[in-house]
Amino acid sequence: MSLTDTRTRDIAIGTVASLALVIPSLLGLLPFSMVEVAGFVTGGICVWLLVRENVWNWPVGIANSALYFVVFLQARLFADSALQLAFVALGAGGWWYWLAGGSTRGRRAIGRVKLGEALTVAAATAISTYGLTRYLQGVNDAAPFLDSLTTCLSLAATYLQARKLIENWLVWIAADLIYIPLYAWKGLPLTAVLYALFLFMCVRGFMAWRSSMRHGTRPSVAALSPSLEVRVEA
Repeated sequence: MSLTDTRTRDIAIGTVASLALVIPSLLGLLPFSMVEVAGFVTGGICVWLLVRENVWNWPVGIANSALYFVVFLQARLFADSALQLAFVALGAGGWWYWLAGGSTRGRRAIGRVKLGEALTVAAATAISTYGLTRYLQGVNDAAPFLDSLTTCLSLAATYLQARKLIENWLVWIAADLIYIPLYAWKGLPLTAVLYALFLFMCVRGFMAWRSSMRHGTRPSVAALSPSLEVRVEA
């Protein structure tokens, strides 16, 4: 299947899935708020764009974070709601870095994390998880350790994503494996389904980025117009 056919198929599936959620939710046939449905749709679009190294994943991701800030705040998932604010800040930085963080202040190429940076990120994640767990225990968070762990893993993954390092996908996979049962347990089934979709797309994204690195693919960035597309050989 060609890249164009794959993209057309993905868009068709995404459109049908979105309509299948939006229309019944508007009619009151599904127990999902429109904010959560909008978060589901923008989240799927964001990761789909990220798999393709499309710089527009960042503004879509910022909109997704704003929506999920409301969803998680209503569910009393304080760490997750605060995480969305961090995602907005990191999203703005990642947007700029992808556009102007290359060696000649041009498009940033995919890279691999160096050992020293990996150890620093791992240590920061562990320390932050411990500190945040202690704090959330004091504010009666629903699941202090798991909320803290997934929050810090997500921040680490977003940092690596902003740096356009391929290992971001591996950290996202680890976080998603925890997020899926966590959100199902907390009564957010639609969000759990979204993270199951994320898990699948993260595996796909890792494979696509690895292929891009091996073949030296250097897609142009859709920097100014959404009609410009970034293509990755998969």
